[in-house]
Amino acid sequence: MIDPDGYRPNVGIILMHPDGRLFWARRVHRDGWQFPQGGMNSDETPLEAMYRELREETGLMPEHVEVLGATPGWLRYRLPQRSIRRHDRLVCIGQKQVWFLLRLTGTESDLRLDLTDKPEFDHWRWVDFWYPVEHVVMFKRGVYASALHHLAPVARRVVGPHAVPDPRGLPGL
Repeated sequence: MIDPDGYRPNVGIILMHPDGRLFWARRVHRDGWQFPQGGMNSDETPLEAMYRELREETGLMPEHVEVLGATPGWLRYRLPQRSIRRHDRLVCIGQKQVWFLLRLTGTESDLRLDLTDKPEFDHWRWVDFWYPVEHVVMFKRGVYASALHHLAPVARRVVGPHAVPDPRGLPGL
């Protein structure tokens, strides 16, 4: 499903540990790290797509998380020119995403990267709240910064300012 502007609807998932650190995962057979994300089916709401992607990519079920917030609308990023498949019937130039902030209420043992035939990730770890902005692939940095800036006040209210510092003064923010 691609919209008339060439963007594929997608959801992004920021999974927060109770101490404020974020779930950061490595793509299978790649050196790239990112948050879980995935495309929406035409019959899904963003929330439904988020729960499906959460299960597929992390093994977590709705009972393992609490939804704390979401971006109010679509955040967009463009793919690099080399990644645009121009031979497809509908050309996708990027993704538009609704981002969700979730708090892990289950245990780390509930995280399972191997529940599908083709796992997205092969390793994960917890990182400081602003770490992903500087470490995700360059073309996603703007959307990561926007999502984290939007959801930081919600995270700060839940886990405190020590876990989600003000980004001013941090390198690259």
